[in-house]
Amino acid sequence: MANVGVCLSSLDRTSAIQEIPHVDSGRSENARGAARTRVGALGSLRELNRLKVLEAVREHGTVTRAQIAQVTGLARSTVSTLVAELQRARLVVEREDVQGESAASGGRPPLLLSLDPGAGAVIGIQFGHEFVRVAIADLSLSILAEGAVVRDVDHDALLGLESAAELVSGLIDEAGVDRDRLIGAGVAVSGPVDRSTGRVVAETILPGWVEIETARWLSERLEVRVEVDNDANLGALAESVLGAGRGASEMAYVMLSSGIGGGLILEGRLYRGARGMAGEIGHVSVDDAGHMCRCGNRGCLETVVGAAALTELLRRSHGADFTIEAMIAQARRGDPGCRRVVADAGEAVGRVGAALCNQFNPERFVVGGELALAGDLLLDPMRESIRRYAIPAVAEELTVVAGALGDRAELMGALALVVGQSEQVLSDRVVAAAGR
Repeated sequence: MANVGVCLSSLDRTSAIQEIPHVDSGRSENARGAARTRVGALGSLRELNRLKVLEAVREHGTVTRAQIAQVTGLARSTVSTLVAELQRARLVVEREDVQGESAASGGRPPLLLSLDPGAGAVIGIQFGHEFVRVAIADLSLSILAEGAVVRDVDHDALLGLESAAELVSGLIDEAGVDRDRLIGAGVAVSGPVDRSTGRVVAETILPGWVEIETARWLSERLEVRVEVDNDANLGALAESVLGAGRGASEMAYVMLSSGIGGGLILEGRLYRGARGMAGEIGHVSVDDAGHMCRCGNRGCLETVVGAAALTELLRRSHGADFTIEAMIAQARRGDPGCRRVVADAGEAVGRVGAALCNQFNPERFVVGGELALAGDLLLDPMRESIRRYAIPAVAEELTVVAGALGDRAELMGALALVVGQSEQVLSDRVVAAAGR
């Protein structure tokens, strides 16, 4: 059966059509049509199986041929044939697992497969409120070049976009990447994004962006496919793939900075909702008589625990120029006022987080953004609040941890977004290479 598998997987158009002369002449045209359909079906199956193998390699990072066969259901001989094609196309490389069980027991180390870092490069772009940051990375998400500029991004989208395009051009040259090896670009913006259009949809949050078709503008300028997403979603993705959420298939993420955002990882995948705006935890109302929020509603969580709200509470006692960084530093040194403000913020986030946990039952809750630098001064009150307000069965198995990627989470998420959607681009390259 192994030989049959190899024969079928390597069947080409010529060998199939050579069978046709044995058919009666009156039925030859129908036979030729059937043969063409058969060849097309085999080609489609081959491409589908190639994508399965490529996805298994990408998703696991490093994997053996036997493991690929197990997760894809393909015969090991078929996996070996498809892996060989991917190697010839310079998409997959192999190395010995010198620390594996076979090596430890004195046997021959198994061969591990991974994406060839040189198979392509991806672009990550982060638009903060007052800066633009860009990175170029290989398919292992190793940074090849990175740069940033200060810009008033919120109110001048075109200035931000032009700055990003200029940074990308310079960094591609710095990284020594061939432009024909670029897979695409991922973009993080600090506002709700309609995934169906790639446009920012909340003019009160990012007033300069609503009329701009961000994905199209950048795609035409950079000449690559562009994906735009909310920065908190991409922070969640990065922490799930690279940071504190690794190994958790169900994860909630909250970003506590000047704004408050959130993201959800459900069944190991980023969950966006119908239009891409799931997880907007910062705009849950916690006080009907509270301050007006920039979204137009009153008493949102962001008006209570956003950076501006927290520092405003302390400026009378700590000075008009008091910053969130100074607040965290003084809280760590024992300042009672700063500690109280941080603890109250943790309690408020935990109360809203408890409702989120009751709805989605995550196994891990990751806290990112500037305020996460307060560590357990923030997280302990948050944990206690979740225990108090969540269903006990939900809270008892939940772990609440600080993010591991700091202020790089959103940028790394933009890069991971493109790598995670690279299978079709890479598979097309295999098809092209096979046709040469």
